[in-house]
Amino acid sequence: METWDIASLDVQPRHPEVLRSDPEARVIAINLPAGERLQEHQVHERAWVVVAAGEVEFEEDGRTVTGACGFVAHFDPKQPHEVRAMSDARLVLLLAPWPGEGHPSQR
Repeated sequence: METWDIASLDVQPRHPEVLRSDPEARVIAINLPAGERLQEHQVHERAWVVVAAGEVEFEEDGRTVTGACGFVAHFDPKQPHEVRAMSDARLVLLLAPWPGEGHPSQR
């Protein structure tokens, strides 16, 4: 068993930390300071974002949803979205399968 305490990890802003990477999934910890955002982007995998601390806004297709600790958002592959930190936030990003079809590493 592997475990992580997301709140106590020394994850620096703008330097996500890959916690685990397998063919089934990749798990990443992100420190997103208040006022910063993951600008509109899309990934080749299914993406689940778990808010471990703080409060964030998720925007997709003009729809905005706010979530705090315990909130989970899911995005389909290649679905454009943006994440904005309303307060200092810790996120866990799960991507599956890893890497997804069309990912640059698959070329």
